[in-house]
Amino acid sequence: MNNHADVIIVGGGIIGCAAAYYLTKKGCSVLVLEGSKDIGNGGSSRNGGGVRQSGRDPRELPLAMYGIKNLWPTLSEELEVDCEYHQDGNLRLGKTEKHLEILQGLTDRAKACGLDVRMIDGDEVRVINPYLSDEVIGASWCPTDGHANPLTTTLGYYKMARRLGARFITEEPVVALRKIKGHLRQVITKDNVYEGDTVILAAGLGSREIAATVGIDIPMQPAMLEALVTEAQPPMFDQMLGTAEADFYGHQTKHGSFVFGGTSGLEGFTKDNHTPVTNSISAPSTCRGIIKYFPVLRDAKIVRTWAGWMDLCADKVPVISTVSEVPGLILACGFSGHGFGIAPAVGTVLSQLALHEPTAVDLHELRYDRFRAKA
Repeated sequence: MNNHADVIIVGGGIIGCAAAYYLTKKGCSVLVLEGSKDIGNGGSSRNGGGVRQSGRDPRELPLAMYGIKNLWPTLSEELEVDCEYHQDGNLRLGKTEKHLEILQGLTDRAKACGLDVRMIDGDEVRVINPYLSDEVIGASWCPTDGHANPLTTTLGYYKMARRLGARFITEEPVVALRKIKGHLRQVITKDNVYEGDTVILAAGLGSREIAATVGIDIPMQPAMLEALVTEAQPPMFDQMLGTAEADFYGHQTKHGSFVFGGTSGLEGFTKDNHTPVTNSISAPSTCRGIIKYFPVLRDAKIVRTWAGWMDLCADKVPVISTVSEVPGLILACGFSGHGFGIAPAVGTVLSQLALHEPTAVDLHELRYDRFRAKA
């Protein structure tokens, strides 16, 4: 086996797959190491599919805006797979005056970044989406937001990266990184040593432990999110939905089912192997919250529920950065549940960082050294 590549990517989620695609498209040799047996086994296949700009921290908003303007509209054709991308807007809903205050703040900050988003009252909300209950008294409305299918998009990037020559090795968990003469050169697994000129660390929660082997600490912690899918319903609406406090979000899929994600606020459960699972307490709690907004779904049957770990960064925005202490290392982690929608843009800028090119989006606010103690 050839254990060398120009770029080694640790993590086979959508971030790693997208980076692999854009790098191979530029002619780089790429090797992707995935610890599990499945591509997209983490948050990439366990999220609600939002492709949104509204409600984001201004530090990561430019990535979302760049991707929605330049990448998402043609992604299905480029990857030769139906990403099920819809750009039909995003309603972020509020039921209380406190919710409206939160939404107004998010809207003001987004507008300052140049985003087309505005506050609307409950009557206008129900003109856009007549299925919402009268409890909704207002919302933020961003007409250029949308949603897509996380699984088909992730696998689309994987398929095209492989077609262009990227190599993927699954069930190959990374245990350490190693510097040689001050430069990161080697990626160590249980049975193998891989060598590359650049290493992109995009392993979700596992990134913190791996980075620690070269003295780097990424301040992120696990947080459990849950999701559910309903049986197919008649076509109702195409908007992406969310709430002021982000307790649930979701959309109706191309096939008619609704996919909703969120948090019940209750303690999560895990199997003995630490795999997160939903349960008979938390899932119904989430459903009761959804019904408050959408009473029409009261009798919809739940087909499946699932749960996943989120890599929650200390300040809730990702680290996308080179590391001055470890030349050759690029971090792409801590996405805090916001990674899917910005993945095409992130894959693009990671390929540019790896090749020392100017990045399409200014990444200064997402640099690793923002966590250094101030003098």
